[in-house]
Amino acid sequence: MRVTDTSDLWWKSAVIYCLDVETFLDADGDGIGDLQGLSRRIDYLAELGISCLWLMPFYPSPDRDDGYDVTDFYGVDARLGDHGRLVEVVRTAHDRGIRVIVDLLINHTSDQHPWFVSARSSTDSPYRDYYVWRDTEPPDTSAQVVFPDQEDSIWTRDEATGEWYLHHFYRHQPDLNVGNPAVVEEILRVVGFWLELGIDGFRVDAVPYFVQDVDTAADEQLAGDPHAVLRELRAYTARRKGDAVLLGEVNLPHEQQLAYFGGDRGDELNLLFDFITMQATYLSMARGDAAPLARALSERPVVHPACQWATFLRNHDELTLDKLSEEERQEVFAAFGPEEEMQVYGRGLKRRLPPMVDGDPRRVRLAYSLLFSLPGTPALYYGEEIGMGEDLAAPGRMAVRTPMQWGPGPNGGFSSAEPEQLVQRVVPDGYGPEHVNADAQLHDPDSLFSFVRSLVSARRSCPELGWGRFSVVEQDARQVLVHRCDLDESSVVAVHNLGSEPVGVRLPVTGPDDGLELVDVLSHERVAVAGTGAELALPGYGHRWLRLRRAGSLDLP
Repeated sequence: MRVTDTSDLWWKSAVIYCLDVETFLDADGDGIGDLQGLSRRIDYLAELGISCLWLMPFYPSPDRDDGYDVTDFYGVDARLGDHGRLVEVVRTAHDRGIRVIVDLLINHTSDQHPWFVSARSSTDSPYRDYYVWRDTEPPDTSAQVVFPDQEDSIWTRDEATGEWYLHHFYRHQPDLNVGNPAVVEEILRVVGFWLELGIDGFRVDAVPYFVQDVDTAADEQLAGDPHAVLRELRAYTARRKGDAVLLGEVNLPHEQQLAYFGGDRGDELNLLFDFITMQATYLSMARGDAAPLARALSERPVVHPACQWATFLRNHDELTLDKLSEEERQEVFAAFGPEEEMQVYGRGLKRRLPPMVDGDPRRVRLAYSLLFSLPGTPALYYGEEIGMGEDLAAPGRMAVRTPMQWGPGPNGGFSSAEPEQLVQRVVPDGYGPEHVNADAQLHDPDSLFSFVRSLVSARRSCPELGWGRFSVVEQDARQVLVHRCDLDESSVVAVHNLGSEPVGVRLPVTGPDDGLELVDVLSHERVAVAGTGAELALPGYGHRWLRLRRAGSLDLP
C-alpha cells in the first residue's frame, strides 16, 4: 500500500486514551471527578503524546451501571459539569492536537429514561415499540445473560402490562429496538448533536447485542439485513463529519467480526477492538511462549483499507478470557489471578497488569512494547501509563475503575474531599498513590510514564504499524515473537522475548552491499549487519524495534 493523503483516516496512526471523567480529577472538591478537572489535565495527556481521547459516559444517569444506564442521550451529568464545560474540554484537546470520541450507547437505556417510563405505562404508548416486548413467558435464557452473577434471564416481566421486556445486561437497562426506524432516527439525531458540538467520533457499545435484536423488528427492510443499521450509522456520520470514526466493541471470533467492518465494502465500523489478540497475548505471557500470540495475529483477517483493528491490554470492563478454551483460561488464571477474588464471572480477571506480573518492571515494559508495536491502533486505559493497580475489594469491574493517582498525598491528589465522600476509594495497597503516582514519574527518565511516552512517540513515528503489510517471522526459540510491517520502501521489525532467560536472535538481512543498516527505533542506535544477517541478544523479557534505514529489504522468511 502506498500512503498518500491520510488525514481523513487519522485514526489508523492514532494512540487512544480512555478515561472516566468521574474518576480522573475532582476540581470542585465534592469527591467526584468533573469536566473542569479534566480540562486541567489535557496538558498531561498532550505530554504523554496521545492523539485521541475517549470519554466514557458522562450523560445523566442513575449511575447503577457506572453511567452506562442513560436517561438523556443529549445531556451532561450535572455532577460532572455541563455542556459548556464539555465544549471547553473538546476545544482544549483540539488545541493540543488531540481528537475526542465519546461512548455511543445504542443498545439500551436506563429504565428511568422517559422513553421507557412511557413505554411501560401502557401497550398503547407511542414509545412502546422503542423497546422489545413479548406477551408469552420466555424460555430459560440464563446462558445468554451478560452478568451471570446479577441476572438469570434476559427477559423481565413488567407488572404494569404483564408483558416481558428484553435486557441482555441488567434488568434496569431495557434493550432498545433498533429494528424500529423511529429508534434509528433518534440515534442518528444523537450522533448529529454531538458531532455538531465538536466530537470526533464514537466508541459504539455492545454492538452484537443490538444487531441481533433487529430480528424482532416489524420493518422488513431492517429485519432482513441487521447490518443495515450500522451502514446507515456510518453513512450518516460520514456525511455530517467526513473524518469522524466509529470504534466498535465486538467481542466475537475474527471471522465473525469481518461483518461488522462491512466485509469487502468496509462501510460499517471503522475500528474494532481485537479481543482475540488481547486474550492470546496474556496466554503467551503466561506460558512464556509466543505461539498463541503469533497464531492469533497470523489468523487475523485482512480488512478493508478504510478499516483497522484496535489493540489493547485492558479496558474498563473485566479482562475477559472468554475466547480461550477452559484449559487455556485456567492457565492464565493460575499465572495472573489465582485467587477467586481476582476473577469475575468465571471468564475474566478484575486486575490491572502490574499486580498480575508481581510488579516486575521487565514484564510490564515488555507488555506495553508489544501493545504499541502490534499492527493496528493501540488504546490505553487511564493509569496504565504510571502502572496503577486495582482494588480487589471493589465489586466486579469496579476494581479497575479507581481514582487516578496524581500525587502521593491524600486521595492521591484526585480530590480534596474527605475519603468517605469519594466516588470510589483509591487503591489501598502497595500500588496506592504513595507508591504509584504521576507526579513522581512525570520528570523521571527511568519511570514507566517516560517509557510509555517513548513508546507513544515511537508508535506515532512508525506509520508502518498502522498502515503496513503485516507478517509473523518464524523463529526457532519458542519464547520469541518477531513480526514485521512493510509500507512502501520501509520496514519495521519488532522482536520480543516472552521468556525470563536471555536469548539470541538472528535476523537474516539482504539488500545493497553499501550502507545497509538497521536502526533501533527506541534508542536510535545502529544495529550491526554482518554479511547477510544481524545478531541480537535479548535479555529476559527484552524487546527491540528495528527499522531498515536505507533502500533494501529485510529478508525474514
